[in-house]
Amino acid sequence: MRLDKGETNELDDLKRRLDIAVEKNSGANSQENVDSSKNGKGQALRISTELIVAVGVGGGFGFFLDDLLGTKPWLLIVFLLLGNAAGLWNIYRLLNGKNYRVGLNHKK
Repeated sequence: MRLDKGETNELDDLKRRLDIAVEKNSGANSQENVDSSKNGKGQALRISTELIVAVGVGGGFGFFLDDLLGTKPWLLIVFLLLGNAAGLWNIYRLLNGKNYRVGLNHKK
């Protein structure tokens, strides 16, 4: 198959543009994969931290009130359950993109 000069120039131009596009996209894809893996690890760390801290604060508050009021172990149990509910609610809001906004009529 023989190409004339015009077709050769078009093919060279196409090859040059493809090379430029491949160079631009190869760096972007590798960086995107790294960012998404860091995002996933960060989100997993935040989810576990939200739950642990909420249960810990609830338990600590319940233990303090039990000691103060002499109602052992009832307030500890109640506040552990409330802390667990608060942690799960925070995780739900985090996963649904609600973050820390309060109210019903918020737009993303």
